[in-house]
Amino acid sequence: MYTPPLARLIEQLQLLPGIGPKTAQRLALHLIKRPDKEVQALAQALVAAKQKVGFCKICFHLSAEPVCSICNNQNRDRSTVCVVGDSRDVIALEKTREYRGLYHVLGGVISPMDGIGPEQLNIEALVRRVTKESVEEIILAISPSVEGETTTLYINGLLRPFTKVTRIAFGLPMGGDLEYADEVTLARALEGRRELD
Repeated sequence: MYTPPLARLIEQLQLLPGIGPKTAQRLALHLIKRPDKEVQALAQALVAAKQKVGFCKICFHLSAEPVCSICNNQNRDRSTVCVVGDSRDVIALEKTREYRGLYHVLGGVISPMDGIGPEQLNIEALVRRVTKESVEEIILAISPSVEGETTTLYINGLLRPFTKVTRIAFGLPMGGDLEYADEVTLARALEGRRELD
């Protein structure tokens, strides 16, 4: 039905999250019609991002530098660390302009069904950070799913002896993702956080 190079492009586009066969086809056909210069720029941007973007050595947020701009910002409140599942959550919380502390990105949540245990996440680095730095409060901002609840309880148990552990209040449905919440909901969730028992 499609010439092999076009079929391969459609197949590759379908690997992206949220892109089904029809959307992949529409995108592929759109790209084929664009000028070579635009397509080259897109290809170069993809390769450059893949090669240059890594993880901050402190908080594990996406960064093109060894230490991200948030961790480097001396105006941030260093006594508070907000723990999130991944970088999309950092971006969502930063859009609220309400939180002025630091972050720690776990790189996922505990999910035994998917073979993800605490060892596969950045939890050990979080414990080291809390025990070595002057962290007065850990804010757990992990999406409210079964896996998120498991991760929250696990981290609370580890960190409670060392510092105050709070959790953001949720105006989100169970199973919802932080990245899809609007800024007002996220800002109120941060304001309404509570200490875990």
